[in-house]
Amino acid sequence: MPTIDCDPDAARDRLVEAGVEIEPGNTEHERWRAERDGAVAVAYEGSLVVQGENPTAITSLLSDGSGRAHVYFDGASRGNPGPAAVGWCLVTSDGIVAEGGRRIGEATNNQAEYEALLAALRAAKGYGFDEIDVRGDSELIVKQVRGEWNVNDPTLQEYRIEARSLLESFDRFSIAHVPRSVNDRADELANEALDE
Repeated sequence: MPTIDCDPDAARDRLVEAGVEIEPGNTEHERWRAERDGAVAVAYEGSLVVQGENPTAITSLLSDGSGRAHVYFDGASRGNPGPAAVGWCLVTSDGIVAEGGRRIGEATNNQAEYEALLAALRAAKGYGFDEIDVRGDSELIVKQVRGEWNVNDPTLQEYRIEARSLLESFDRFSIAHVPRSVNDRADELANEALDE
């Protein structure tokens, strides 16, 4: 349970700016409370106590230079093109910070992979990470984004440009291909979204 010595008013302002809803405290000693993705922040005079199963969901928004995350992504398409979905997962030394999966309509497998990468990068940005190590099991996407392979398809070219722009908005990034077994959670989330 992290305790952050801070100005509670400044912390509240940063959370509000990030879209977190602030509620009144439950006791006379609590100045305010906020909840986000499994974390609860309680403000006292001169400090903030963050509790819950996922404290990084709030602490990452409050720190300057919010640290490093491993970002996993995977896209799935049944039919190529066909019904498609994405899955992504953000991991720090505290464990899984956030994850998600959703259907994206009709897409090819490569389009779904790029959509998954973009969703994961946006999530990492939203959580305030300044350094990311991106991992995916699509060698094509990883090598295209790194500039090792050409991108001939106009749709994929647009995806690549957006992915590079998002990556370059971080202080430091890497992107690497990993076996599916290492990317199993993102794969699972994409397939669960397709099955729903």
